[in-house]
Amino acid sequence: MGGDHAPNNELEGAILALEVLPPTVKIVLIGDCDAAKAFLTEKKIDSNKFEFVHTTEVIDMGEHPTKALSQKPNSSIAIGFKMLKEQKLNAFCSAGNTGAMLVGSMFSIKTVPGVIRPCIATVLPKLSGGYGLILDVGTNADCKPDVLYQFAILGSLYSEFVLKIENPKVGLLNLGEEPEKGNLVAQATHGLMKDTKDFNFVGNVEGRDLFNDKADVIVCEGFVGNIVLKMAESFYRMIMKRGRSDEYFDRFNYEIYGATPILGVNGTVMIAHGISSPTAFKNMLLRAKEIAEASLPEKINKVFN
Repeated sequence: MGGDHAPNNELEGAILALEVLPPTVKIVLIGDCDAAKAFLTEKKIDSNKFEFVHTTEVIDMGEHPTKALSQKPNSSIAIGFKMLKEQKLNAFCSAGNTGAMLVGSMFSIKTVPGVIRPCIATVLPKLSGGYGLILDVGTNADCKPDVLYQFAILGSLYSEFVLKIENPKVGLLNLGEEPEKGNLVAQATHGLMKDTKDFNFVGNVEGRDLFNDKADVIVCEGFVGNIVLKMAESFYRMIMKRGRSDEYFDRFNYEIYGATPILGVNGTVMIAHGISSPTAFKNMLLRAKEIAEASLPEKINKVFN
């Protein structure tokens, strides 16, 4: 029930995902079941292909996340996290209130023991044809060196087990390649990472390295990462507005990736844009399946404990 075009875009996306997911995967629709079933009937889709969990409340985009979760226990987000915690779901996906999704992740299914701060990550299309990963892209605006060090571990695990990159190269985003460059946080973080055996650190990387193959995982504070993410998304929008088509820049379309995962929590949680299209919802569900099948939260737990 979340997002700017709910529930139609969510349901259209679920229908699209149903066409490509194997029959062993079941999509659970959490929200207004009457509205969902009426929509599916109109589209001539057999509602028995889905599972339904009826809810009577919706957390609006402008609501305070913590208050809304406590005051609306029968909202789709609250129920979704309850089901995830009880292992009735393998993954929970939403385009609803981002703050509520983050709060629900940290206080319902909770952070993996040992992880200081969970983060969100997004893929970067490489000019060579592959993909990289950047994190954090918005959850933690300010970070201490030990938090950034953990982001490198989380990003390396995601790249290895979900993106299937062997021994992924980890770079620290900075304004120069030299170890002494950057602010005090960047310098201290480089000192922590330079001799590590926890991941394959390749040193500092610059903004010009975001889309080349110097690093597979790029670590930064959420303030910087969110600016990078929005800038990358604007590339695609500018090219579309100019009536151009480019095979590489087409890969900057957010619909291809569907959503960003929250890394460092005890479950697979995906957060989508509020403006998400049916295609974006479909791809979010497909990526959630990949992460769940990779048992990524379990692998993260094993590394930190």
